[in-house]
Amino acid sequence: MLKILMLHGINHDMFGKRDPVQYGTITLDEINASLQKLGSELGAQVECFQTNHEGDMCERIHKGFLDGVDAVLINAGAWTHYSYGIRDALAILTCPIVELHMSNIHAREEFRHKSVFAEIVKGQICGFGADSYVLALRAAVSAVQSSK
Repeated sequence: MLKILMLHGINHDMFGKRDPVQYGTITLDEINASLQKLGSELGAQVECFQTNHEGDMCERIHKGFLDGVDAVLINAGAWTHYSYGIRDALAILTCPIVELHMSNIHAREEFRHKSVFAEIVKGQICGFGADSYVLALRAAVSAVQSSK
């Protein structure tokens, strides 16, 4: 069974409550449940982690490296646009990384157009709401399978 790590960033614990125009009304628990359900159908165990603390995110990425995860999905929220610390932690990984966002970051405020992770991830998926998560999981599983 593949080990996939889903990393949720800052403010994602507020999904379902914050800005329903951008993020809908789905909760983080509902997103995680759908990922774990699809993961089991695809032969992958999905572990989900959310934090509002940048250092905790870096430490979880380090643990993922040490645990030998097969792929990482990350929606870092606002950290996407400025966290070189998280970028450097992600660069340690030797597995596929898929960056995802519920909203289309390229159609939003100018500061959201740049991802400091873009150069080190396998790919980006954005703009499909909660479906961005399941699309990212499918892409990650496919990337792992094609590399074997």
